[in-house]
Amino acid sequence: MPFHTEVPARVHRALARASELGFPGVCEDPVGPLLATLAAAVPPDGRILELGTGTGVGTAWLAAGLGRRGDARLETVELDESLAAAVRADDWPPYVTVHTGDAEALLPTLGQFDLIFADAVAGKWTGLDLTIDALTPGGLLVVDDMDLGRYPDPQHRATVLRVERTLADDPRLVPARIAAGTGLIIASRRPDHLATTAGQSSSARPD
Repeated sequence: MPFHTEVPARVHRALARASELGFPGVCEDPVGPLLATLAAAVPPDGRILELGTGTGVGTAWLAAGLGRRGDARLETVELDESLAAAVRADDWPPYVTVHTGDAEALLPTLGQFDLIFADAVAGKWTGLDLTIDALTPGGLLVVDDMDLGRYPDPQHRATVLRVERTLADDPRLVPARIAAGTGLIIASRRPDHLATTAGQSSSARPD
């Protein structure tokens, strides 16, 4: 029997914005419900960051996971001012903040987050180290669009493989590939003292 997740009203509105604006890069199933599930598990006073707001589909799913919680923050970054303005015009809870700017430039100024959804070029294809640095110990990083089959261009495929290798080789992270939607890698960040131990163990392994 198929499992169905009710689509929140904000998600419907964000999808309608995408259609009106001709924006193709929306958050695809089952990523949206997964984001809501992960957002619901963010600890008290937790922080969530989305890189690449688009028309707000992923933002809406994350907000749905937080619900009416007043003890968490959701921040999202969009490079395109017109898209950011369209998203801001919607009815969001007070804990949602839409930043306009280049994610790679903003990341060092935003602090650390318990959940990061990396869905933009900046902070994923470039500046991934900044995104990992912004993840709290024990936090989760969700990296979207990792299915190689989506990329006929050899350079794009090489970029995806480089991102995958960076996530796999970082001793701070424990990553897992999820073959769903556009392809996901989800990584948890170890506590700092365990990351140091993991790094020492990795360096001791023979080639």
